Amino acid sequence: MIAFAKNLKELIGNMTVSEFARKIDIPQQTLSRYLLCQREITLQNLCKIADYFNEDIDILLGRKEY
Repeated sequence: MIAFAKNLKELIGNMTVSEFARKIDIPQQTLSRYLLCQREITLQNLCKIADYFNEDIDILLGRKEY
């Protein structure tokens, strides 16, 4: 979860958490908990994030390097 949170923070960049949450249709509180490693991501939300950034899920999760 730590690698995912770190990678997601980098991808979000200058966007606010609430702005990004709206773009991918995930509640802001849920996204915040992912970033704070307080909640495990669902497969559905992981796919939304991967699709938005056009990124490999294994890279998002830290299982593969860029």
